[in-house]
Amino acid sequence: MLLAGLALSITPSLTAQEAAEERPEIPADLLDDPHVREELAVNEFTAPSISRIFDSLDTLAPLPIAEHAREVPEQTPLNRADLAVEIGFMIADGFLVVQANELGKIEELATELTRYGKALGAGERVRRHAASLLDSAKNGQVVQLKDELRATQKDVELELIALRDADLAHLISLGGWIRAFDVATAAVDKQFSVERAKQVMREDIADYYSAVVGSLEPRIAERPNYIQLRDLLAAMRTEMTLEEGKEPTPENIREIRKQASRLVELALQRQDAP
Repeated sequence: MLLAGLALSITPSLTAQEAAEERPEIPADLLDDPHVREELAVNEFTAPSISRIFDSLDTLAPLPIAEHAREVPEQTPLNRADLAVEIGFMIADGFLVVQANELGKIEELATELTRYGKALGAGERVRRHAASLLDSAKNGQVVQLKDELRATQKDVELELIALRDADLAHLISLGGWIRAFDVATAAVDKQFSVERAKQVMREDIADYYSAVVGSLEPRIAERPNYIQLRDLLAAMRTEMTLEEGKEPTPENIREIRKQASRLVELALQRQDAP
């Protein structure tokens, strides 16, 4: 109840128009289909779809998931920004589990998503999706699992619209991208090719999230880990932009992989106070 009450005291630092002016456009291939955009009104709450992030990484499959397994902490974050980022990580974990066909892990994931959703104030919406995730996993319905994970992100965003908390919608997406990006860079480092490297050398995505982090509500944007996140993303944007005629190299990917690991560390640093 305390966390739910706190949601009402946190308001976006920017109006919808100001937020739209401050943030660059979402990379087109990371937006959900038109009817979802219409449903969310393509407003300041609209964030890149974690589902579409994984769609863009299909050519890198199989991803080295076993080497990058992640345990969900027993203690739920006290800070709502941390809750949002970690929910993004969990939704991304769901797509990783589905891609690896490790459907037995869905039950634990559904339990954790429900716990986090309740703490964020979207418990009922997430609970319904968690139940559907379990049913789909038991029946081996991979497509349905992906649809439910995608719908989970969308429904949490809808709940955040009711709370007027656009920042958290973007943090969920950011968490999902960082988790996917970390595993994807490891995959390319492990099995390098120029074409595979180009799938993760996305300066437009790094630029987008750098701008998003910089435009968050000051109590979030001014946290030391978020300042470092923004600066690292800006630096990565420059590093990912290749000169005309140049191709990505194994050395490029090796360095970006290190930076991806650092993004994970920064994103998962928790703050005690709400």
